[in-house]
This record gives sequence, C-alpha cells and structure tokens, in this order.
Amino acid sequence: MSSNDTSAATTIARAAKAAFEASQLVPSSERVRALSEIRKELENAKAEILDANRRDLQAAQVEVDAGRMSTSLLKRLDLTKEDKWDSMLQGVTDVAELPDPTGNVTYASELDDDLELYRVTCPIGVLLVIFEARPEVVVNIAALAIKSGNAAVLKGGKESNETAQLLSKAIQTALAKTSIPSAYIQAIQTRAEVSALLELDQYIDLVIPRGSNSLVRNIQNNTRIPVMGHADGLCHVYLDESADADKAVRVVVDSKTDYPAACNAAETLVVHESLLQTVWPKVAQALLDADVQLLCDPATLSALLPSAPSKLSTLVRASQPADYATEHLSLTLSVLAVPSLSVAISHINSHSSHHTESIVTEDQAAASTFCRGVDSAGTFVNASTRFADGFRYGFGTEVGISTGRIHARGPVGLEGLVIYKYMLRSKGESGHIVGDFGTGPGRKQYKHANIDAATVPF
Repeated sequence: MSSNDTSAATTIARAAKAAFEASQLVPSSERVRALSEIRKELENAKAEILDANRRDLQAAQVEVDAGRMSTSLLKRLDLTKEDKWDSMLQGVTDVAELPDPTGNVTYASELDDDLELYRVTCPIGVLLVIFEARPEVVVNIAALAIKSGNAAVLKGGKESNETAQLLSKAIQTALAKTSIPSAYIQAIQTRAEVSALLELDQYIDLVIPRGSNSLVRNIQNNTRIPVMGHADGLCHVYLDESADADKAVRVVVDSKTDYPAACNAAETLVVHESLLQTVWPKVAQALLDADVQLLCDPATLSALLPSAPSKLSTLVRASQPADYATEHLSLTLSVLAVPSLSVAISHINSHSSHHTESIVTEDQAAASTFCRGVDSAGTFVNASTRFADGFRYGFGTEVGISTGRIHARGPVGLEGLVIYKYMLRSKGESGHIVGDFGTGPGRKQYKHANIDAATVPF
C-alpha cells in the first residue's frame, strides 16, 4: 500500500467523522428531507444511471464468458431487471417514513431524588460498507445511514463501478441541497483505499461487508474495527413427517427458485424419511420441472428411481459430503433424508451458516421445537426462506444481514444501526456526587425507581 493511498484514505475517514459529528444536531426532519431530495435526484438521473448499468452488464458478461466471473454475480449487478429500480426508489421513501430510531428512551430510572438516568438510542458513527455487484446497495445504505444519523463510506465492486459512481453523484447532489454535510455519504473506488480504511479504527466505527464468503472473511481477518455481516447464506428447508405435500412443493420451490443467487435462497433440503415414498417424489418433480439440479443422498436418490421422474437422468445425481457445506447460488439443491426432527436440527446447526431455515409441518410442537432448537438468525414455519429480507420485514430496506452474535441479527434495518448512550441529569441545588452514597452513617441509598419516559426531557 502506497503512502498516497494511506493519505487519501485518512482524508476520507477524517471527513466522514467530522461530518458525523457535525450532523448530530441536525433535526430528524432534515434527514427526512434529504431522503426526499435523493429520490428526486435519482428519478432525474434515471436514464443516465441505467445506461451506465447496461455498460457495466456488458463488461461483466465478457468476464462471465471468459470464466472470470460467476453468473450469480452477473445477476446481482443488473439494475434494469424486473422492478429493481422502482423497488430501490420505494425503499428510500419507505425508510423516510419509518419512525426516527434515534433519541428513544429504552430505560429510565431515578437513582435519587432529582437524579435521573436515561438510556437513549443514538447512531453508531461512521460506517464503512463494502459490497459486490449490487449497485442498488449504494442507495439502500445511504438511505439507512442518513435516516439513522450515521455517516457512511461506500465501496462497491469494480463490476458495478460506472453505475455506483452515478448513484453516488446523485446522492451527493441531493445532499448539497440540505444542511447535512456533503461528506456524510462518500464513495471510494479502489481496494487500496479499503485496505487503508480498515486500519483507521480511530475514525471508522463499523464495517459492513456484503458479498462473497471470501470478501467477508478477508475483511474480518484484516481489521480491528467491528465487522457486521454474514459470510455465507447456506439456508435449509426441512420437511417434517407431518408436512402437507402441496405446502411443501410451494415452500421448497419458491425457496430455491425465486432468486437462486440470493443469500436467503435454500441450498439444502432435509426430508424426514417417512416422506420418501409420498411427499418427496412430488417435491422432487416440481423442482425438476423448474430445472433444479438435485444432489441426493442414497435414501432420497433411491426413492426417486421407481417413479423415474422426468429429467431424472439429466438433473439428478448422487451427492458428495461437501455439497452439504456449499452455497450453490444457482439452480442446484442438496438433499438428504433424516430419521427424526432432532437429527434434522443437529444437521442444520452443524452445516448451516446460521442465516435462515424453514420447517414445513402441520405439527405445532414440531414447529416450536424447530424454531427454538435451530441456531439461526431466522427460523420460519411453512414459509419460504426468501422472506428473510429487510424490505419484506418492513424495514424499508436493509444494510445487510447479520449472522453474528452482536446487537443486530438477521436483516439489519434502522434499529440495527443505532446503539445507545446513558444520559444522567441532576436537578439538585448542589448537584450530585458519589461520595454521598454508601453503607456508612449518613450515607444515602440509591432509589432505582422506574421513570415513565418516552423521550429525554432535556
């Protein structure tokens, strides 16, 4: 890393920290206005941004054809597909309309007469967000950061470079029309800048990586700054012995095929062995009809041979142990049979990335056992794993999905981007000092009486 890279990164980080500190007295209404301006500016620049996205797609296709980029990465890059553009804009509006996550009292206590303690939600600080391919992440993160009072430095993948630059330009143009500092949202372009920023824990407060396993692991291993994210999206669907066949088909097919490249797509199907001759063949045929390749263990493979479903010879093969630890990110699904719910839970906890798992069952006790026993950020009953998403949860959008053990887990929206501070106020004529309290003669005892407060009264 050159000294120029370090110097440039330090300048960016210092500016972000200064912008964050300067913004703390900006009212919530101004942050909402900034989001409105961002949406307007994006709408004005739509044609130019989508043209840039098409150029990024063309360049990426060359890389895919040469075997240097995966098709799943290419799919994530496309901003023109289906309703992605409109969803991105709607996400900005949805975030703007959500309640302000800052300034909320989560604990209030009177320690002594006229001595009040409040725990109040506040922003984290400066976020460094590193992501691959998906250019809409620039807008998603900017919206969440602004609404929650955090500054952000964004680094997209080189494959989305042209699109990300124009999205960032639109955001900067919009911010210039508000009282929020222009350095509040910054975009960087090079890996060298990222490497330098990862060393600046005096300015950067949280790193949020969104992308491949290798990207996340590399960041986690190369910084002292706290990292929030997930390395894999290895999700499971379990068909319990009481599973309804039609329900199983709907949940499994959607979990796998709705968007195979997503981190919340199912990668492994676990089948109770009592279903091998009944429900499993119906589910398998539906998956094969959707051109899903099935990697089956001996039991699930043998169960298909008598019925000989269509595409058996082309899309079904024996699985290998490594398949159950693989995030396929494509129309490929690992399958295995288990003798019980407890074995299913054990397999999932051993092989899952602790992202999202679903059970298909008509047994309430089994559903409860599964949801409590599976150690993942999301545990669903009779529902597609694809529901694990900040927009679908009502967060407006998401900054990412956390599978860690920190304060935020699962899809991370506004509430995941705030922490808290303790505010203590003495209203006593002489103030309050610790020396007045204790166990000796004449010493005071703490009251610790709850206060009913929604906001800090000072």
